[in-house]
Amino acid sequence: MNIFTYVIEHDLGFAPNPFHGVLTLACCKPRIRNKAEIGDYVLGTGAALPKLRGFLTYWMKVDEITTFDAYWDDQRFRHKKPAMFGTTLYRYGDNIYHRDGNKVYHQEYSFHSMEDGSVSQGDLKRDTGTTDKVLISQNFAFWGKSGVPLPGHLSSFVRRERHRYVEAEKAAFLEWLDTHPERGYIDEPAHWQFLKRNKSN
Repeated sequence: MNIFTYVIEHDLGFAPNPFHGVLTLACCKPRIRNKAEIGDYVLGTGAALPKLRGFLTYWMKVDEITTFDAYWDDQRFRHKKPAMFGTTLYRYGDNIYHRDGNKVYHQEYSFHSMEDGSVSQGDLKRDTGTTDKVLISQNFAFWGKSGVPLPGHLSSFVRRERHRYVEAEKAAFLEWLDTHPERGYIDEPAHWQFLKRNKSN
């Protein structure tokens, strides 16, 4: 079992997407998506803004791994397809990639598109260029803006991206995690507060 960690620079409910009872990591973090296997853990810690450095934003245990095409076609995840004129929750849907008959990836109008809805080639290349894996979890906790502070002995888990942890470090983290029994979607993504502020101006 491996534990992958990284800092979430943009906690908007897109990567990861913690909605509709399932947490998914379908975009960004291609190295983690490529390396992770079923049974591994992925942790995301908060960004310096809004003062969540060292706080655990979410964790997931990888229960299932699928491909972009299978994710797109699976009716379980139809609500994770973005609706850019819908509510904030739906605007950040992460089910955005699928291939045509020529095996060319299409990027749906989404958070990773250009402002006019056209394809963002940079995001498409980063998301799909090196891996076709979508990570899926029913066993997760997403604290968002109510992130939980990691204790000092777990400071090694606050990294931009890391997965090489010794067994003692993994055991210490899982032991600490048992003291936080909350599961599922707990609070909204940390950066939604800035969306609301901008909307009110």
